[in-house]
Amino acid sequence: MAVSYLRVSTKEQAEKGGTDEGYSIPAQREANRRKAEQLGATVIEEFVDAGESARKADRPELMRMIQYVTEHQINYCIVHKVDRLARNRADDVTIHLALRDAGVMLVSASENIDETPSGMLLHGIMSSIAEFYSRNLATETIKGLSQKAAQGGTINRAPMGYLNVGVRDDRGREIRTVQVDPERAELVTWAFQVFASGQWTTTQLHRELVRRGLNTPPSPNRPSKPIGLSSVHRILTNPYYKGDIRYKGATYKGTHEAIVPREVWYQVQSVLDAHKSAADATQIHDHYLKGTVYCGQCGSRLLICHSRNRHGKVYPYFVCSGRHGDTSGCTRQAVLIEDVERLIEGYYETIQIDGQTRQNVAGMLHATFDRLMAADVKELAGLATDRDRLDNERVKLLQAHYADAVPLDLLKQEQARIGAELETINNRIVAHHDQYAEARANLEDSIGLLAHAADIYRRCDDANRRLCNQAFFTAIFIDDDGEPCVTYQRPYDTLCDPEVQANALNWAAEAKTKGEVQTGTRAVTLVEGLNLATSG
Repeated sequence: MAVSYLRVSTKEQAEKGGTDEGYSIPAQREANRRKAEQLGATVIEEFVDAGESARKADRPELMRMIQYVTEHQINYCIVHKVDRLARNRADDVTIHLALRDAGVMLVSASENIDETPSGMLLHGIMSSIAEFYSRNLATETIKGLSQKAAQGGTINRAPMGYLNVGVRDDRGREIRTVQVDPERAELVTWAFQVFASGQWTTTQLHRELVRRGLNTPPSPNRPSKPIGLSSVHRILTNPYYKGDIRYKGATYKGTHEAIVPREVWYQVQSVLDAHKSAADATQIHDHYLKGTVYCGQCGSRLLICHSRNRHGKVYPYFVCSGRHGDTSGCTRQAVLIEDVERLIEGYYETIQIDGQTRQNVAGMLHATFDRLMAADVKELAGLATDRDRLDNERVKLLQAHYADAVPLDLLKQEQARIGAELETINNRIVAHHDQYAEARANLEDSIGLLAHAADIYRRCDDANRRLCNQAFFTAIFIDDDGEPCVTYQRPYDTLCDPEVQANALNWAAEAKTKGEVQTGTRAVTLVEGLNLATSG
């Protein structure tokens, strides 16, 4: 008596050719049947894992087969190849021992393995080869996908709003590419635009998208259906829509068409962060300060409550959550929300800097940038020398090949090595310049906001006031005396520091009289922090 085990790794293999079993399963079945005839055995049960990888051992049909052979008198377990059972040595040994303990001999239809010493040796060799193949295939796949991502190609299935299509080039070759989905892209773009306003929640947006008819594209196995709530969040956070490819933690410029402007995408991320910070990701915010203000006495979050007087008039208050829940022993009294609004609006006047202070701070920090870039001149010179050396080496190698001194295979190998080293050097040179350029731009934007902070905040609607507060401050504490005390986000913790502003004034005076560039430690720390933030 024998059992037959059949397996293919992917659903595509299992359905290839438009049949229920594809091509591989019937071929394995026929090979196992012929092997059973050679052994004089009868296959009484068949187990098929269609679309199950051999890199995991908890395959349903494999588990059912092991259970079956322990309960029935079976002589042989026939597989087409050893790698149908497992592709790593540990699982192979475990499965083999389970079969042997049940009195079952493992037989391969295409490999000469049995319980003899030579057969066991061959079994071990074939199992090791299967494991090597699996690991090497995974490594090469990741390498290929990384290269594809670096060139701007789409790695996985295109997200909602795009279609995977095949086109023919001039030579008749099929090229897999991505095109904008004319049916769904407009709704995806609309979703980003309305959510960026800050007036929508993901639940509201999902409900409206379903009402407008945004359905998933149909597939051979799944019909089209309304988009799910979790899919809305995935769409809003996917950088693919602004034209970027994300793979293995790295982001690359994609070759596909962006359907969402970059500034809109970043605004959406700010709105999502605002919802997250206020611990209210799916419900309407009662107030734009909710989640931003804290008790100055115990540090607990301030909650919103409404009190009604004897005439029926409702007064909205901020109350300490520590006192409200009786968890901190706080005695902080409730404070009217409109008073807190007025206090914070007035606080923006204290952080707004005048034009001269802005000029002094910017000048001091730009001088620090210049000093740090000067320190990198030596390293940049070394990179440029290495680049010139590799260019000369490439030319000499090509000349040697033309002189029949270097064979073609060695030429290709060396050219690939030189190309990889040149790419690394060029990327490092570009990074040296880009990090300072982007950090300088970040610095200018930050100082520019400070120059008009109070004016901007005064003119903002509630949604953008929330974004302003979360851009400038990590938390706003309301003290017993009613005065706000804040902790700043980077880089405003440095830019708003009176000591830094005083140092900038001294620097400007000394630079004007002596023509010398002098900066403080705090300025260097800020510049390095801006570089770190930019590179991140």
